[in-house]
Amino acid sequence: MEAYVMYIANKLQEIRFGKPSEVRILHFGELKTWTFWRAVLAEFVGTLLFVFLGCASAVPITGEPQSTIKIAFAFGISIMALIQMFGHISGGNFNPAVSFGLAAGGIITPVRAVLYTVAQSVGAVLGGLILKGVTVSTYHNNLGVTSINPLLNVGQGFGVEVILTFVLVFVIIATIDSNRTDAGMASVAIGLTVAVCHLAGITYTGSSMNPARSLGSAVASNSFNDHWVYWVAPILGGVIAAVLYKFLFSPFRNAIPIDEAVNELLQDGDMIVIPKDYFTGRSQQKIHTANSQL
Repeated sequence: MEAYVMYIANKLQEIRFGKPSEVRILHFGELKTWTFWRAVLAEFVGTLLFVFLGCASAVPITGEPQSTIKIAFAFGISIMALIQMFGHISGGNFNPAVSFGLAAGGIITPVRAVLYTVAQSVGAVLGGLILKGVTVSTYHNNLGVTSINPLLNVGQGFGVEVILTFVLVFVIIATIDSNRTDAGMASVAIGLTVAVCHLAGITYTGSSMNPARSLGSAVASNSFNDHWVYWVAPILGGVIAAVLYKFLFSPFRNAIPIDEAVNELLQDGDMIVIPKDYFTGRSQQKIHTANSQL
């Protein structure tokens, strides 16, 4: 039996690493499915809630600036919850930088990334406007707006956003890598990364890492200072992270996912596959026999 298991393992390795995975750059067929549009809707709702929950924690409604720790964990825990809510439906991006990073890494198609970005942007704006509607007018000019610290120049702020988003997207892609056998709960890893990046960068740039998040608060607060930075820098950081992981750091480069390898193995006419319940039945039979002999 051990030899059989080793043979199966070696066969899977041969299937997975013997040929590169095929990445479909454009896949317009997915536009015809309800599954796709349900995912787009999930991105819209998820980003709306993310902007509302996260930015609400930053509004100085008590008359004093909110604690950095409070804001960091509000954004981090929000993303944890939202990934649990919608991750199995859309992947739980809620961020154009993440979507374009996943597209650059061949994980989703560019078509999906673009439509996700549209949904995320509209959701973020609506989330910001809802927050504005439930907040007293005194604070309508500061509804969680991201801005570069006056002590920094635009280039420095740009660099901070690139680095923070690089870290976030790298963690996401490494965590969701389907080839890993040691992966923990992705929502926790991603949420804690969002929190840590806020703790590190909030006094520099507001720690956006998310163009849609910045758009939502900017529209609600009518404040667009250096707004382009919060689009270009995060998307650049996300794409760099995806490309570096895929072509430099990934130990599974050119390997097809394990589920595809299993499916291909099961379709091999030269293989004899033993059903799982065979072993279960055998085990139960042995237990029954042993008990009858007592």
